[in-house]
Amino acid sequence: MDFIHQFFFGIYPYIALAIFFLGSLIRFDREQYTWKSESTQVLHRGQLRLGSILFHVGIIGLFFGHMAGLLTPVVVWDTLGVTHGAKQLVAMVAGGVMGGMCLVGIVILLVRRLSNERLLHATTIKDKVVLLWILATLVLGLSSIYVSASHMDGHTMVTLMNWAQHIATLRGDAASFIVGAPLLFKLHLFMGMSLFVIFPFTRLVHVWSGFGAVTYLGRAYQLVRSR
Repeated sequence: MDFIHQFFFGIYPYIALAIFFLGSLIRFDREQYTWKSESTQVLHRGQLRLGSILFHVGIIGLFFGHMAGLLTPVVVWDTLGVTHGAKQLVAMVAGGVMGGMCLVGIVILLVRRLSNERLLHATTIKDKVVLLWILATLVLGLSSIYVSASHMDGHTMVTLMNWAQHIATLRGDAASFIVGAPLLFKLHLFMGMSLFVIFPFTRLVHVWSGFGAVTYLGRAYQLVRSR
């Protein structure tokens, strides 16, 4: 059990990140034509706009919220005078709001895809896997809010922060921080890390294009001259 625990929470995060970065690079180099979100709007609009907005706003909020919450050193919060309990409460509320939006959005998108015959035929196995995987990860994350509500001292949150920061700084003892963490949190972590594994092989790669679009803000003006 010690080896299994060390593998999934001490080694697997690096495997997931390696597949995430190298897989994305290789796909961009070899299959640029597939580097797109593969929109199905022309087949059936339905609730696409509502579902897409809720899903994207929710998941972007969750991503940056997790990054800030897990990777900001504990000493920073202590210096600012934010108690562990207060930080946990903010994380629960913000995570609940963003997670709820994302959950409603992805359910709308799933129902739209699976209830329309044209969309169902255009939906690949990879599409179904990534949507269901995100859905399961969301449900686990939202369920953890109820577990957190039973102990508002912020201890578990600090434990998860220490784990994430030790992973980010390449320290080998990261897995030891979450030995005693509730199983629900461990499942949520595993599902979240595995999203990075399946990322390069699905339509999720279009997320990179969203970040790349920011470079257009500093792009020089294009001069168009008449003949």
